[in-house]
Amino acid sequence: MRYPFLNLATVNAPYMDQLQEATRRVVASGWYVGGPECQRFEENMATLANVSHCVGVSNGLDALRLIFRGFIEQGRLQPSDKVLVPANTYIASVLAVTDAGLEPVFVEPRLDTLNIDPERVLKAAGDPAVKALLTVHLYGRVAWDERYNALAERLLIVEDVAQAIGAVSRVPGINGTHAAGSLGHAAGFSFYPTKNIGALGDAGCVTTNNPQLARTVRALANYGSFQRYHNEYEGFNCRLDPLQAACINVKLPHTRIENDIRRQLARVYDENIHNQLITKPLFVDSDEMVWHQYVILSPERDRLRDYLTDNGVGTDINYPTPPHRQPCYQRYSHLSLPVATQIAHQCLSLPITRCTSPAAALAISRLLSSFPS
Repeated sequence: MRYPFLNLATVNAPYMDQLQEATRRVVASGWYVGGPECQRFEENMATLANVSHCVGVSNGLDALRLIFRGFIEQGRLQPSDKVLVPANTYIASVLAVTDAGLEPVFVEPRLDTLNIDPERVLKAAGDPAVKALLTVHLYGRVAWDERYNALAERLLIVEDVAQAIGAVSRVPGINGTHAAGSLGHAAGFSFYPTKNIGALGDAGCVTTNNPQLARTVRALANYGSFQRYHNEYEGFNCRLDPLQAACINVKLPHTRIENDIRRQLARVYDENIHNQLITKPLFVDSDEMVWHQYVILSPERDRLRDYLTDNGVGTDINYPTPPHRQPCYQRYSHLSLPVATQIAHQCLSLPITRCTSPAAALAISRLLSSFPS
């Protein structure tokens, strides 16, 4: 590919010396589970997300699983309670809900933001069986509405921030703060290698201003134990690897730089793609969107993707099948969710990482503008 979609070696190249030193330091320390690197990571993330508590965990899915399980252990949720989830999210969001024995209620997104539709959220929240909302900051765009603050008086609101580290809401959340990860009652982050700030393997964390939830999540992630050989809960082994913590610590201070690189590329696409067959994402030149993906929509998606491939442009599809149509969720396959289905059939992600220069983004834009009808 002349214009590759992603190359992680290129993404990590600016940090290579520091990453090697960080891994050497962990190996030499003798701390291979927990330890100072994990503690430093939690302090750094709590600061970045503007919260009082951060618990490092094994990955983004486990972060969400532990949050829902933590609320169940606290008695704030009960199995079979309903949770509002976006109909077009990555399946991990829904897996976390069903893993806890909760019932997902799929809410359609808006076509302009691709995020969950707040109007539909408010309508669906009228069901007394609905006890929580999982709002997903999809593709790096903050999914928060000022009306959620009132909603939080009777619903738990969990943020999925897997794709939106460093994003900032225009309106404050329930704690009066604006940073993604601090808006609701708790949030789950992912540091999968492809994320804006990625580890060298799987990693994640939970952020919250609730000390009791943080304590419960930490215990659940450690076999359900607050102290050795004494298990309060039927827990898991979901602890953060200190090698990954050390690597994330290298890259966290550069979150704004990494997000600004993506924002610059998104601006090039927004200003230079002109084709009636292509719908560009709603552009905002602010921290409200950190551009984990630049996702266009086209009724000719498959032909467009072949055209780009033939011209040396790498692309991806995030995501070709909505959760309710996945084989593991056949019980929801009868649902009519036309907006989510349309997005799945039309979405195409363009290159938007350090692998792509502004000049390359301009060349890709011109190719897209020349795509024939």
